[in-house]
Amino acid sequence: MLADTAVISIEAGNGGNGLVSFHREKYVAAGGPDGGDGGNGGNVILMVDDKVSTLADFRYRKNYKAQNGGDGRSAKCSGKNGEDLYVTVPIGTLVRDANTGKVIADLNKLGQKIIIAKGGSGGWGNSHFATPSRQAPKFAKSGIEGEKREIKLELKLLADVGLVGFPNVGKSTLLSVVSDARPKIANYHFTTLEPNLGVVDLGHGNSFVIADIPGIIEGASEGIGLGHEFLKHVERTRLLLHVVDASSIEGRNPIEDFDKINEEIEKFNPLLAQKTQIVVANKKDLVYDSSIYDGFCDEMRNRGYKVFEISAAANMGVKELMLYVSGMLDEIPMPVLYEEAEDDEIEIIKFEDEVPFTVTRDNDTFIVEGPWIKKILGSTNIEDNESLQFFQRSLRKKGVIKELENKGVKEGDLVKIYEIEFEYMK
Repeated sequence: MLADTAVISIEAGNGGNGLVSFHREKYVAAGGPDGGDGGNGGNVILMVDDKVSTLADFRYRKNYKAQNGGDGRSAKCSGKNGEDLYVTVPIGTLVRDANTGKVIADLNKLGQKIIIAKGGSGGWGNSHFATPSRQAPKFAKSGIEGEKREIKLELKLLADVGLVGFPNVGKSTLLSVVSDARPKIANYHFTTLEPNLGVVDLGHGNSFVIADIPGIIEGASEGIGLGHEFLKHVERTRLLLHVVDASSIEGRNPIEDFDKINEEIEKFNPLLAQKTQIVVANKKDLVYDSSIYDGFCDEMRNRGYKVFEISAAANMGVKELMLYVSGMLDEIPMPVLYEEAEDDEIEIIKFEDEVPFTVTRDNDTFIVEGPWIKKILGSTNIEDNESLQFFQRSLRKKGVIKELENKGVKEGDLVKIYEIEFEYMK
C-alpha cells in the first residue's frame, strides 16, 4: 500500500533563566534578594485534525520549535511561560522515533492530543537560595532546555474511491489505466490479495486516491477468504465504483454478481451499503450477447444507479468516468472513522530517561559530561564562592564524586566539566 511519510525535527521551548537581583529602594540600604523565576518553555503538541488528510505539508516545513519561557524579573516577578506549539496531523498517523524506529504513539481519534516534546522548566531566581547563613546569594538557576528529537510520521493513505466487485472483472486493469499504480494482472481469480492504491491525476491540482480492493466471495462478511480485510478497506472510502463483467464472457450473471457483493457489504455493516455506488459495466468490447449487457445496464439504471459503459482494457469511456467521479468527490465529505474524543485531555509521551552524567578518562584527565551536569553548571556562578560550594555539594549528592573515585581519580588529577577545569582534592 502507498504510505505517506515525513521526518521532522521538533524542539520544545527552553525554560527562562532565574534572575540574580536585590531589592533596591530609597532609604533601604541593603534589600534582600528578589530575583524572579524563569517561565516554563512551551510544549510541542501533536493534535489530530479532520481537516488534514495527508502529510504533504511536512515536506515543505521540517523544523518545529515552541516558544521559550521568559527570564525572571526583579521584585520576584516570574518570566512569562512560552506558548505551546500545536502541530496538526491526520487521523491514523503513526509516530516513530526517527533514529530507533520505535513507535511512540498511534494517533487514531479525532481531537487526540499528545505532548511529543516537553518544554523545559524555568530556573529559580536567587530569592530561592536565601538562607539564614546565606542572605545575599549571587547565583540563580538557568532554565532547563526543552526536549529535542527527530520523529517520523507515517500515514496509510485512505482511498477516496474503492473498486469493488468479483475477482477477474477488470478492477486491476482499470486501476492501471487511470493511475500510476502497477498491479499484477492475470486471468485468474483472486489476483489481488491486498489493496493496490494509485493516484488519479486529472491535472490542475485535481487528483484523488483510488484503491483496487481485493475481490470477495460469498461468506466474506463471516470472514471467509479475504472477507474482513476487504470490508475494512471499504469502510475507509468515500465512494465505491462497483465494477461488473457485464459481458458475461465467463457465463456468469452480472445482476446476480452485483447483488451478491452488496449482500456481503450489507451483512458486515449496513452503513456501508449506504455509500454512494457508481456502476461500471466493464468489458463492453467483449460483448457477444448484447441483450445480457444492455439488460444489466437497464436494470441498474432502473434501480437508480449511475451507470458507465466502459472497456478498461481498451481505455474506452474511462476518462468520462474519472471526471464524473472527481465531481462527485467534491460533494462527499471525508469519512469520520472515529468518534471525537470525549474530553480534551492531553496525553504526555514519556521518553526513556537520559543518563544524567558520564565519567570518561583521557590519560590523567577525567571528563564529566551529561545533560544533568550541563543544567547544574548553567546555574552556577563560578565567580561566587557560595555558588561554587552549592555546585560541589550537588556533584557529591548526585554521585559524581563517587563515580570519579570508582574510575581511579587521585589528588592532583585534572577534572574537566565542560569549560571548567580543576584539580581533584579529596
